[in-house]
Amino acid sequence: MKLEMYYVDNDKSETLSDFIQTKVNKLETFYDGIINGEVYIRSEKGDPKKEKVIEIRLNVPGTTLFAKEAGETFEFATDETVEALRRQIKKFKEKTSSY
Repeated sequence: MKLEMYYVDNDKSETLSDFIQTKVNKLETFYDGIINGEVYIRSEKGDPKKEKVIEIRLNVPGTTLFAKEAGETFEFATDETVEALRRQIKKFKEKTSSY
């Protein structure tokens, strides 16, 4: 799946990009109709336990799935965001398969 990575006020990291790509690719095991996606990686000031933010937007036929999570590390935030998207994909599949 093609993912566009956008680093907002952060230096680009190939290691982080590869990690995110790997995690998001696993979503295709739940639904293979994902067209593409966008990932926004940024840091926010404030609570140190919620300063690393990952936003992922996935385009699927007929709609867009979106999740945003924050954590102490980008890896933790990625795991939480992918899990939220997994739940959305499950609901989306149930809704579309009932037609």
